[in-house]
Amino acid sequence: MARNSYFAFKQFKIDQGRCAMKVTTDACLFGALMGQPSSLRPIRQVLDIGAGTGLLSLMVAQNSTAIITAVELDKQAAQQALNNFTNSPWASRLHLVNSAIQDFTSDQRFDRIITNPPFFQQAFKGNDARRNLARHTDTLTFTDLASAIAQHLQDNGEAWVLLPVTSATLFVRAASQQALTVVRQIGLRSSPSHPIHRYILVLSHQQPIAEVQREELLTIYSQHPHYSEQTRQLMAPYYLAL
Repeated sequence: MARNSYFAFKQFKIDQGRCAMKVTTDACLFGALMGQPSSLRPIRQVLDIGAGTGLLSLMVAQNSTAIITAVELDKQAAQQALNNFTNSPWASRLHLVNSAIQDFTSDQRFDRIITNPPFFQQAFKGNDARRNLARHTDTLTFTDLASAIAQHLQDNGEAWVLLPVTSATLFVRAASQQALTVVRQIGLRSSPSHPIHRYILVLSHQQPIAEVQREELLTIYSQHPHYSEQTRQLMAPYYLAL
């Protein structure tokens, strides 16, 4: 996916020129999977941790009637997300908070928490300070993220998290310390010949009746640049070309 200054979807537009992290195919698929009918248990209040461009909040808004609170630490990204919210059809249901999630307080707990968090730990950093902030766990450790999810998630709510394979095990370990359980796991891979590079984890306070079902798998391309049929079906409500 090209990293242009904006990305137009069927029902909304993402301006991203001021955001360190741009719209990605993985994030779009993450948002689309959350919008599947099987995933849309009734939700009234959604918390988006690390909103970035506001992409995930907007995808949830398109597929629900929920009130969505998006928390973003970076001031420029927060302003860009706010503009994207304001220019969308669902502006009245989208609220932006420019804050670290560790400092965020709310009188309510949320039916759904969504996050595509920073994931690099003690890794080499580039010259772009804001991109480093968005990609590395210096300002949001997995322990802090798991604690925030546990604090703000309803007893019967779900938290959806997108992480690289190498980070998923570390996050699950931190989540277990907060009595959060993985109830669904979806692997993303680029093509049938590629290994899984991302995991979508769905977590809950509830203890599972049985073990987590066999890992689900989503293959993005049948052969690059041709999307798989599964990807086409997921992205048809969003991508202009589908």
